[in-house]
Amino acid sequence: MITMRILVTGGLGFIGSHFCRHILSKHPDYELINLDKMGIGANPASLQDIQDNPNYRFIKGDICNIPLLHKTVSQVDAVVNFAAETHVDRSISDPYAFVQNNTIGTYTVLDAVRKHNMRARMVQVSTDEVYGTAVQGSFTERDPPSPSNPYSASKAAADMFVLSYFKTYKLNVSITRCTNNFGEYQLPEKLIPKTIIRALKDLSIPVYGTGTNIRDWIYVQDHCAAVATVLEKGVAGEIYNVSAGNEVTNIEIVKKILGFLDKPESLITFVEDRPGHDVRYSLDSSKLQSQLGWRPEFSFKDALESTVKWYLENERWWSPFATRDVLSSTPWKASVSR
Repeated sequence: MITMRILVTGGLGFIGSHFCRHILSKHPDYELINLDKMGIGANPASLQDIQDNPNYRFIKGDICNIPLLHKTVSQVDAVVNFAAETHVDRSISDPYAFVQNNTIGTYTVLDAVRKHNMRARMVQVSTDEVYGTAVQGSFTERDPPSPSNPYSASKAAADMFVLSYFKTYKLNVSITRCTNNFGEYQLPEKLIPKTIIRALKDLSIPVYGTGTNIRDWIYVQDHCAAVATVLEKGVAGEIYNVSAGNEVTNIEIVKKILGFLDKPESLITFVEDRPGHDVRYSLDSSKLQSQLGWRPEFSFKDALESTVKWYLENERWWSPFATRDVLSSTPWKASVSR
């Protein structure tokens, strides 16, 4: 017997695919609809293991397709919005796609819920990057957004729409803001998989600036558990930070990966820093932990080593994405014509 129907948008992406798998493994009585337009960040191979699950249904479609979204939203009990363009470098070379997918897309989801399913619970999956650089201390949910690039600006704008729809229309919606994710099935454009793949090919490892930029890392499975917790227990109109307390510089991450692969640090090459590169991200997730009872389960070292091993064993998955442009040392310089 189905007890809940969940619409996951962007469920073929990195985090979305892990969330789909998490929900179906933890809740065999749930039905999950995955709506994804199969854009840059999507890969059907990421969910091959659940394609035959009778409680899983895939719909190819864009969240900006208003008729499709309205029809789909009317059938579910909850919506989790992962659908987004997420790569900062691409947002610098092509901001339009980020405004369209992240901001307008979120508005479309919100308005579909407002018009066709006000009883539905909704979680908007945002990012720590909306806060900008953490000069000292850690950001709490009370800190205002201060985005530094088009990607984080588009996500901050989406968050403002979410909060406005709660205040104006009383939508049952919460926001999660998570730190940098890593794990299996992440596209090669991101730091960790790019480093692994370039090292496997004995290519130089590009590190922006001096490599001292700090990110607070979390294993993707811990993030998915946090989103599920907010979906089930979160309070409408509230923001929940998600972090695991793993603050590491980019150069440290690269060196750890090279160590796992037994590759020399001489592969490291420092390259021109990207514009608007935040120096440090840091979140205080005590609200989520104390109020909703979530805790990260995976150690950073073990999860990183497991991730490296997965890329070693799954070249068939990542090789179609590991193009010269994607593995570029300075992808933010790519020109986009419209």
